[in-house]
Amino acid sequence: MEEIKKELEKCKKEKEEILNSFKRERADFINYKKDEMERAGKTLNYFLEETVSELLPVLDSFALARKEAPEKKEGWMEGFLKIENQLKEFLKSLGVEEIDASLGKDFDPNFHEAVEVVEGEKSQTINEEIQKGYLLKGRVIRPSKVKVVK
Repeated sequence: MEEIKKELEKCKKEKEEILNSFKRERADFINYKKDEMERAGKTLNYFLEETVSELLPVLDSFALARKEAPEKKEGWMEGFLKIENQLKEFLKSLGVEEIDASLGKDFDPNFHEAVEVVEGEKSQTINEEIQKGYLLKGRVIRPSKVKVVK
């Protein structure tokens, strides 16, 4: 009888060790899956940022063409402007937002890059936006290039 009790205790101890080992392995696997999902998300965000950065010069070209467009818009110009709006909507659906660099807004080096300093009344404010800046999911991917009042 004593031998059976010892064997039973031994089996209980082994069972407990195996169960604890299984729990540790399961927790490690769950952590591994979480880490892999995080890495995959970072890779996707990196790819998205690179892709959007490549599209921004196209959007800049549209903005330049819009500036130079004649007052009376011909049929082809209207189509051209529709394409620009489609591109903007596509970028917006990816989480891209324009950085506000409107006239008189306070200069913020986190969002704006001063390319020229000009004389004016209210210092450290934006005098003119030279090139639009953009955020991707709240992160600056290109700062707005602006003229700043000295």
